[in-house]
Amino acid sequence: MTSPLPSVKTPATSPATPSAKPAGARPVSRVRRQLPTSPWLFAAPGLLVVGIFILYPFASTLVNAFTDRRTLIPGTFVGLDNFRELLHDDMFWTGLRNSVLYMVGVVPALVLLPLLLALLVQKNIPGITFFRSAFYTPVVASIVVVGLIWVWLLDERGLVNAVLEAVGIGRVGFLSDQWLLLLSAMAVTVWKGLGYYMIIYLAALANVPRELHEAAAVDGAGAVRRFFTVTVPAVRSTMVLVAALSSVAAFKVFSEVYLMAGPNGGPAGEDTTLVMLVQRTGTGLTGRVGYASAISVVVFVITVALMLLVLRADRKEDA
Repeated sequence: MTSPLPSVKTPATSPATPSAKPAGARPVSRVRRQLPTSPWLFAAPGLLVVGIFILYPFASTLVNAFTDRRTLIPGTFVGLDNFRELLHDDMFWTGLRNSVLYMVGVVPALVLLPLLLALLVQKNIPGITFFRSAFYTPVVASIVVVGLIWVWLLDERGLVNAVLEAVGIGRVGFLSDQWLLLLSAMAVTVWKGLGYYMIIYLAALANVPRELHEAAAVDGAGAVRRFFTVTVPAVRSTMVLVAALSSVAAFKVFSEVYLMAGPNGGPAGEDTTLVMLVQRTGTGLTGRVGYASAISVVVFVITVALMLLVLRADRKEDA
C-alpha cells in the first residue's frame, strides 16, 4: 500500500497585498478631481478689480446720462433731455471740433514718424542703444512734468521766444493764440508718443525677412522704393494698430491741453476738448453729473465707431 503524497502548501496571497512591481517601474500619480469652482477662485481677484473700477463706473455713467443728477443730489429720470441739450450747447460743439482736429493732426504723425524713427535705430551700430533709450525717455516721463516743461519753453518769456527774439523774428504767442495753443499741444502729444510707437514698429520690423530687401536691391530698387514696396506692406497691420490706438488716445486728449491751456480751455474756452468739458461740467459741489455723463456716453460711442472704422478699412484692404 502506497502512502499518500505529502501536500505542498502554497502561500496564500491576500487581495490587499500589492503585486510585485517590475524593476524600474515609475509610481503612478493619482490625479485629484478639481471642483468646478476652482478656476473661478483664481480669477476672482482680477474680476473683482474689473467689476469695481471698470464695469460699475461704466454702468453708473450710462444710468446717470438719463438723469439730472448733481454732485450732492441723486437726481431723477429725465430721458433724453441731456442729449437734446447737447445739440444746442455751443461749448459741446467747440469741444467736438477741437477733439476731431486734434485727432486729425496727431494720428498721421504718430503713424509715420515712429516708423521712420524705428528704421533709423534698428541697425546694430555702436552707440545705438543710447539713442533708443533717449527716444523712449519721454514715454516714461510723467505727462504733468512734460506739460510743465513745454509750458515753460513756450511761454512768452520762455526759451523758445527768447531765441526767436534774438534772431529777429519776435515773440510768438504759443499759449495765448487759439490755434497755436492747439498746435503746441499736438506737438507735445507727438513728441511724447514717438518712443512708444517706435518700440511697436521695431518689433514688427524684426519679423521682416532680409531676403525681401536684398531681392529688391538686386532689382535696382533704392531706399525710398524699398520703403514703399517692402517695408510698408510688411508692417501694414502694425500701422493699422498704431492708427487705432493713437486715434482713440488723441480723441480723448485731456492732460496736454489742460496743462497748456489751463482749466478754462484757453482764451474764451476755444481750446476746450470733450474730455475737458466732462471734467469741467461734472466736478465741484454743483457739478452736473448727469449732463457730464451724457457727454461721456457720446465720447464712448465715437471712440467705438473710430475703432470699427479702422478695423473695417483694414479688412476691406485685405479682401
